[in-house]
Amino acid sequence: MGLRKATAYSKKKVTPNTRISKKKSKSYVKVVPPQKIVKFTMGKEGAFEKGKIPYVLTVVTKEKKLQIRDHALEACRQFLNKKLDKETGGVFMLRVVPFPHHIQRENKMLTGAGADRMQTGMQLSFGKSAGKAAILKKGQKIFVIAVPTKKNLSFARKIIQQVKSKLPGKISVLYEEITK
Repeated sequence: MGLRKATAYSKKKVTPNTRISKKKSKSYVKVVPPQKIVKFTMGKEGAFEKGKIPYVLTVVTKEKKLQIRDHALEACRQFLNKKLDKETGGVFMLRVVPFPHHIQRENKMLTGAGADRMQTGMQLSFGKSAGKAAILKKGQKIFVIAVPTKKNLSFARKIIQQVKSKLPGKISVLYEEITK
């Protein structure tokens, strides 16, 4: 079957589920899914810290409470990294800010003939872990992108517009110029 649509999770009112108890009987979460995001910072972070990459774009959420799956964050990260690396010649900094802690669960239901013998219905409905997500509040950062020139800045704005469709909810882009 694969992954459910992100809308199955993203619009729900959710409390973070990260608990794994030391006592086996009280630990409902049996398996924590692996981390899909490979790297959280790409490019020349040292040059950014020294102030050599002055133009900074920050992608921020506009909604109150938003869940972003680690799959979506990784897809955006790969796309942004590839495009920025090609355009700027490797002189950029890209940072993925949220860390996906929330474990998403799924109570799988079977359909078809004979399915009623295999299901427990709502008796044991806690569900198995299906993936991870980051829960973000309004105004929280998603990505921080730093580029060296004005030309690269306009290019970065264009690729952020392309990435918007991969992310749930509404986002906005904040601009900042770091001066020495």
